[in-house]
Amino acid sequence: MKRKPYKRKLNARILATARPRDRAYLIWDDGTDGLALCTYPSGKQSWLFIYSRHNRSRWYTIGRAYALGLADARKAARELRVLVDKGIDVQAEKVSQRSKGTFETLAHEYREQFAKKHNRSWAQADYLVQKHLIPRWGKLPANSINRSDVKALMRSIAAPVTANQTLAAASAIFSWAVKEEIVKVNPCANVDRHEVRSRERVLSDSELPLFVAAFEKTGVMGRALQLILLLGQRPGEVTHMRWEHLRDGWWEMPGKPTEVWPGTKNGENHRVWIPKPALTLLGDISAGEGYVLTDARGRRVKQLDGVMREICGKLNILDKVTPHDLRRTHGTKITALGFGKDAMNRVQNHREGGISSVYDRHGYSEENKRIMETVATAIMALAEGRSDEKVLTFPRKPS
Repeated sequence: MKRKPYKRKLNARILATARPRDRAYLIWDDGTDGLALCTYPSGKQSWLFIYSRHNRSRWYTIGRAYALGLADARKAARELRVLVDKGIDVQAEKVSQRSKGTFETLAHEYREQFAKKHNRSWAQADYLVQKHLIPRWGKLPANSINRSDVKALMRSIAAPVTANQTLAAASAIFSWAVKEEIVKVNPCANVDRHEVRSRERVLSDSELPLFVAAFEKTGVMGRALQLILLLGQRPGEVTHMRWEHLRDGWWEMPGKPTEVWPGTKNGENHRVWIPKPALTLLGDISAGEGYVLTDARGRRVKQLDGVMREICGKLNILDKVTPHDLRRTHGTKITALGFGKDAMNRVQNHREGGISSVYDRHGYSEENKRIMETVATAIMALAEGRSDEKVLTFPRKPS
């Protein structure tokens, strides 16, 4: 038996009290033909105009309820009803117009409507889109791009890892476009990725003085790279470091993303002890709010990979080093100094071997302090030519 539509004379109170349920549901506006408020399990609400075409229901999304008021939604529904009564399939027209757009427009819509809300690493992916996809595909109709275009793109990017990451960014855009009925197929589907070997690059003891000296001559970008080396955290987390997350000698990273913080990779809160050499780089950690590492115009630093390439070139280092290799160097030092793999996983917030409960995170505070101070002391001793100095000043507690 077909359920009777739930109709109400919509008003502000009804909109405010429409709560999410296990499944999306509609409240039809009594008096405005075809207008309904759809509330989704996520809490999102949208205005829909629902009409019949060839005895089949057609759903046209007018807009998000938070951005479009009731009066405007009613006006839009009445205008759409006039078009439908003239024989126009408004949903088909909408899809047709969107499918004629360029890839640049599609990439922009994906970023603003989806990626920023659901993808913590959207900025990194968007950088690849702007660098590799927009110059090549930007002016092409999105629905004209095919697998041959994608394969040619993969051949044009020299670095296999970057090519794979760019393919993934493109595929995410097209997958979303398929769901939104903007394009019919994802041309990136079933395109082979390059085979890559897991990187094992770490700085040798003889390289550490060279790189630390170079970092100290490279301004705020060098300071960011040195902090990755001394703290062992992910480059994207270090460049997003905020003053309000530094408390009582700890860097406390929220697991969930916000508009100004990307969240941790595993979505769990994480706290890192800031050793003395890192404190020297940071200065007064009670500075207030905002990003810690900013350029002369107050913008957050980014694109550390390019700085590392320049440093490697100046040092004539043929086996190139990436910012993530600095994190790997820190992790290797943890195990080399006898603290073990579990300690490395805990300090670097790896899911494997990580400890997620609040009790255990704080229960390991003293041990984590010893690890961070010992590793930083060892790194700086090597960097300053004091490799013969005894740096293991905090012996590991017996198990």
